[in-house]
Amino acid sequence: MELFTKIDIPQADFRIDYKSNLVFIGSCFAENISRRFADRKFHVLANPLGVVYNPLSIENQIAKIVGSPEFGDGCADNWSRWDYQGSYPSEELRQVIKNTRDSLAKADVVFITLGTAFVYFLKETGKAVANCHKEPANLFERRLIAVEEAAEAIRNICHWILRSAQNDERVAQNDNGTTPKDVKIVFTVSPLRHLNDGAHGNNLSKATLHLAIEKVLQEFADTAGANSSAVSYFPSYEIVMDELRDYRFYAEDMSHLTATAEEYIFERMRDTYCNEKTIADMKQVEKFMKTVNHRIVDTSSPKAAELTQLIAEKAEQLEKQILGLILR
Repeated sequence: MELFTKIDIPQADFRIDYKSNLVFIGSCFAENISRRFADRKFHVLANPLGVVYNPLSIENQIAKIVGSPEFGDGCADNWSRWDYQGSYPSEELRQVIKNTRDSLAKADVVFITLGTAFVYFLKETGKAVANCHKEPANLFERRLIAVEEAAEAIRNICHWILRSAQNDERVAQNDNGTTPKDVKIVFTVSPLRHLNDGAHGNNLSKATLHLAIEKVLQEFADTAGANSSAVSYFPSYEIVMDELRDYRFYAEDMSHLTATAEEYIFERMRDTYCNEKTIADMKQVEKFMKTVNHRIVDTSSPKAAELTQLIAEKAEQLEKQILGLILR
């Protein structure tokens, strides 16, 4: 007897392992899932410019990062504080942009998590903002963007990421010339509910994102060439709505997910993108990290020294055994 609807997720046509470079950009859900990969020592970059929820602002960030030609003194001039979360001095912002550009160029998989189709626009310029920085509400106009607006942003996100991969210095040379890096882009819709929009407003927002993603996926599928399979979708939203449709999987605010729910979604992602060898490697790393995180009461004791030596030897052993793993 089946007591719940399990979402059928086909195996991806690519694999993630410890040699993979992963980038996560988007809502706080992206940070929560990326942290689980990072805790298991995958190569991860997550939201370098802070949490960003809507597709227009993600497009703006990626376009400026990839499209910036140089990283001299004027590198940060095209950015404003409305483009990102937090506050960055000019020099720090320039370094974040450079590091992010390098990471996107080397990425094997880029996960884009969209949170909402409600967007704040700065009245003075008419441009979408990633963060309002607690400024007065009368500075902004807030509206639900149309499906085509969201789809256009998603198209441009794909364009800039694919362009970044083609500019990667590590592209391989073959007899016919240069082969661009085969980057994969995975979109997902955050299952976190934006209840301030009301239940109906939240559903309209999520539906807009789903329709926009599907529109772009179909466009790529209909395109001949290497990029036809470059873009895909992972159903994290559907997993929560169907498999985890119980309030015990929600935090006290009834909007965010519990750690149990996030771990379950991570496991579904793991099973979708990792082969049996990588999953076995992950279990070894998990066991190792439990030892590393063991609390030592007396750091000067012989037992503590013995444990430290044991950890160093085990780290060396795992790094030799698992290609791409870096523990030290």
